[in-house]
Amino acid sequence: MERSLVLLKPDCVQRRLMGRIIARFEDKAINIVAMKLIQVTPELSKQHYAEHVNKPFYGGLEEFITGAPVLAMVFEGLEVVRVVRDMLGATNGLNAAPGTIRGDFSSSRQMNLVHASDGPESAAREIDLYFKPEEICEYTPDLTPWFRAADE
Repeated sequence: MERSLVLLKPDCVQRRLMGRIIARFEDKAINIVAMKLIQVTPELSKQHYAEHVNKPFYGGLEEFITGAPVLAMVFEGLEVVRVVRDMLGATNGLNAAPGTIRGDFSSSRQMNLVHASDGPESAAREIDLYFKPEEICEYTPDLTPWFRAADE
C-alpha cells in the first residue's frame, strides 16, 4: 500500500467543496487513514514549500495557504499517488480535463483546490510535517474484497 498527503486548500474549504471532493476519493475506494482541519502557519508553509521559498511567487503562495484552514488527510491505496494526481487533473484548472476535480471545480493555477504529494518520497516527508505517527489509523475496510482482487 502506498500513501499520499492530500490537502483540501483554503479555497476548497471556503467554497464548501470538502464533502463533494472527499466523496470522489471514497468512490474510488481510496482509504482515508488520517484527517484534521488545521490552520497552516507561515513556518509550516515554509517547510512544506521549501523548494519554493526563494522564488518570486512564494509570498503569494504563503499568503494563500495560510489565509484559511486546510483539511489535511493521509490517503492509502494501490498506486494512490498517481491515482489521486490523475483524479485532480492539470495544476491549472483552466487546463484540467472535464471529469477531473480541477476540471470540474477550478479555473485558476493557484486556487486549484487540492494539493497531493507528487511521489512516495515527498508523501513520506509531507505526511511527517502534518501528522504524528499515532494520528494515522491503519485499517482495512470490510468492503476491500469487493474493490480489488486479493492478489492486487
